[in-house]
Parts: sequence; C-alpha cells; structure tokens
Amino acid sequence: MSSFTIIVAATRTNGIGQNGRLPWRLPKEIAYFARVTSTAPEGSMNAVIMGRNTWESIPQKFRPLPRRINIVISGNQEYPLPSDASSPCYLHNELDSALRWTGGVEKTIHRRFIIGGALLYSECLSPKLLSPSSTPPVNRILLTRIIEPAFEECDVYMPDFLADGGEQPQWTRASHQELEDWVGGAVPTGLQVENGVTYEFQMWVR
Repeated sequence: MSSFTIIVAATRTNGIGQNGRLPWRLPKEIAYFARVTSTAPEGSMNAVIMGRNTWESIPQKFRPLPRRINIVISGNQEYPLPSDASSPCYLHNELDSALRWTGGVEKTIHRRFIIGGALLYSECLSPKLLSPSSTPPVNRILLTRIIEPAFEECDVYMPDFLADGGEQPQWTRASHQELEDWVGGAVPTGLQVENGVTYEFQMWVR
C-alpha cells in the first residue's frame, strides 16, 4: 500500500475542532496548508482525503479544494458531489477503499493527504490497517502545533500519536530543514503568532 501523509492543526492536547469548525482563525496557516497540499509536478495532482463532516465544514465557495483531487468518505453512496474537471471529486464508502484506489493511479497522483476529521485520523493511525509484514501506510504527519491558548473548548480530538502503543514504529520529529526539503520551499521557523494564537510548524516521521 502506498504511503500517506496526515496534515493537521492540533492543540497540545490534540484538540482539532469545536462545533464543526476550527476554533482558531489563522490565515497564514491556511495558506501553508493550501500550498503544501496543492503543489505537485506538472501532469500530476495531490489527493486530499476527508470525511463527509470535514467536507461540509469547508465553505461551499471553497469546495472542491482547487488543484487537488478531492476524495470524500461517506457511508451514503448517493451523497452528491460537484463535478469539476480541474478539481475532481470522488466518493468512497470507507478509508481502505480510498487508500487502495489512490495507490492504483501512481502516475496521476503525486502525494496523498489525510485532512480530517477525527475518525479518519484514528482509523488511518490504527494498526488494524496493517498486515504483520507491512509498513505503516501513514509515515508522515505535518503538524501545526497550537501552543497557546489551550482552546479547552475543543470537542473533537485526534489520537495522541506520540503515545507509546508498542504496536508500530515510533514517531520522530524531523528537523526544520527536512520539513522544508519535503515541502519544497521555505516554511516559517520557530514560534509563529497570528491573531493571538502561538503555533509552530512541525513534521513527524516514522
């Protein structure tokens, strides 16, 4: 199975949302997300895989996410998606189906990103996706760590991927230079402050 990257903004306690939306407003962080997930060599595109709730949390005027292949996971196989030749949308009923489908079109898809929500993060980090001899399909996490405030009002959380579960290889934080090399361009280093929120761009690999 081809490898995938999680991209997420999360608090120190792994909070990622409140009432179906992001609890912070960080335009520069959103611009980073857009640049990373849409940059691909000519003739290919990146795929962004998301659950239906994440899809619906994107303002309608911004979806599908442009210059990316949008893949939505929903148990409703009649769920309507827009038709956009420049930013195609595909519906899958489960994460495993989406992962295997994207792995079968290597020449078209450059990179594959899981962009939310919590259920997909939990599922793709689960060892249940692995056979005893396989490597983890998710081997990279692009984490925007929200340092402060704590955003204790979050009601949606991603798994604590740094917790020692003992079943998979452990995560290691990459250097900032390694992050920039992988992204293919400059990334602000150190603590960033925007709209009263302190955060940091990080990359974790295994």
